Amino acid sequence: MNKKELVDQVASATGLGKGEAESAANAVFDAIAKALAGGDKVAVAGFGTFETRERAARTGRNPQTGEEIQIAASTTPAFKAAAALKKQVSGS
Repeated sequence: MNKKELVDQVASATGLGKGEAESAANAVFDAIAKALAGGDKVAVAGFGTFETRERAARTGRNPQTGEEIQIAASTTPAFKAAAALKKQVSGS
Protein backbone atom coordinates (compact mmCIF):
# COMPACT_ATOMS: atom_id res chain seq x y z
CA MET A 1 0.00 0.00 0.00
CA ASN A 2 1.35 3.42 -0.91
CA LYS A 3 0.43 6.80 0.55
CA LYS A 4 -2.34 7.44 -1.99
CA GLU A 5 -3.98 4.12 -1.17
CA LEU A 6 -3.66 4.85 2.55
CA VAL A 7 -5.34 8.24 2.08
CA ASP A 8 -8.14 6.56 0.10
CA GLN A 9 -8.65 4.04 2.94
CA VAL A 10 -8.72 6.80 5.58
CA ALA A 11 -11.17 8.84 3.49
CA SER A 12 -13.57 5.92 3.04
CA ALA A 13 -13.32 4.80 6.69
CA THR A 14 -13.89 8.26 8.17
CA GLY A 15 -16.14 9.95 5.61
CA LEU A 16 -13.58 12.72 5.14
CA GLY A 17 -12.78 14.09 1.72
CA LYS A 18 -9.55 12.92 0.13
CA GLY A 19 -7.91 16.30 0.75
CA GLU A 20 -8.86 16.26 4.42
CA ALA A 21 -7.75 12.62 4.79
CA GLU A 22 -4.39 13.45 3.20
CA SER A 23 -3.96 16.39 5.58
CA ALA A 24 -4.77 14.15 8.53
CA ALA A 25 -2.30 11.47 7.41
CA ASN A 26 0.40 14.08 6.81
CA ALA A 27 -0.23 15.55 10.27
CA VAL A 28 0.23 12.12 11.88
CA PHE A 29 3.45 11.42 9.97
CA ASP A 30 4.81 14.90 10.72
CA ALA A 31 4.02 14.56 14.43
CA ILE A 32 5.82 11.21 14.59
CA ALA A 33 8.84 12.59 12.71
CA LYS A 34 9.07 15.67 14.97
CA ALA A 35 8.83 13.55 18.12
CA LEU A 36 11.58 11.22 16.89
CA ALA A 37 13.77 14.17 15.90
CA GLY A 38 13.33 15.48 19.45
CA GLY A 39 14.47 12.16 20.91
CA ASP A 40 11.01 11.04 22.06
CA LYS A 41 9.31 7.67 21.59
CA VAL A 42 5.86 7.46 20.04
CA ALA A 43 3.76 4.58 21.37
CA VAL A 44 0.45 3.73 19.72
CA ALA A 45 -1.44 1.19 21.84
CA GLY A 46 -2.22 -1.97 19.89
CA PHE A 47 -0.05 -0.89 16.95
CA GLY A 48 3.54 -0.38 18.07
CA THR A 49 6.29 1.98 19.13
CA PHE A 50 8.37 4.31 17.00
CA GLU A 51 11.77 5.19 18.47
CA THR A 52 15.30 6.09 17.52
CA ARG A 53 18.34 3.87 17.86
CA GLU A 54 21.99 4.80 17.94
CA ARG A 55 24.27 3.08 15.46
CA ALA A 56 27.94 2.98 16.40
CA ALA A 57 30.71 4.04 14.05
CA ARG A 58 32.08 1.09 12.13
CA THR A 59 34.35 0.04 9.32
CA GLY A 60 32.73 -0.86 6.01
CA ARG A 61 33.87 -1.64 2.49
CA ASN A 62 33.39 0.14 -0.80
CA PRO A 63 31.77 -2.62 -2.89
CA GLN A 64 33.39 -1.39 -6.12
CA THR A 65 36.97 -1.15 -4.92
CA GLY A 66 37.00 -3.28 -1.78
CA GLU A 67 38.64 -0.36 0.04
CA GLU A 68 37.86 -0.07 3.75
CA ILE A 69 35.93 3.06 4.71
CA GLN A 70 34.82 4.50 8.04
CA ILE A 71 31.07 4.78 8.50
CA ALA A 72 30.13 7.49 10.99
CA ALA A 73 27.87 6.91 13.99
CA SER A 74 24.25 7.80 13.32
CA THR A 75 20.77 7.87 14.77
CA THR A 76 18.13 5.92 12.85
CA PRO A 77 14.37 5.53 13.26
CA ALA A 78 13.03 2.13 14.32
CA PHE A 79 9.62 0.54 14.78
CA LYS A 80 8.65 -2.25 17.17
CA ALA A 81 5.28 -3.84 16.47
CA ALA A 82 2.86 -4.41 19.35
CA ALA A 83 1.68 -7.93 20.16
CA ALA A 84 -1.83 -7.11 18.90
CA LEU A 85 -0.47 -6.05 15.49
CA LYS A 86 1.73 -9.14 15.27
CA LYS A 87 -1.26 -11.32 16.06
CA GLN A 88 -3.44 -9.58 13.46
CA VAL A 89 -0.78 -9.88 10.76
CA SER A 90 -0.10 -13.57 11.47
CA GLY A 91 -3.80 -14.34 11.26
CA SER A 92 -3.95 -15.98 14.68
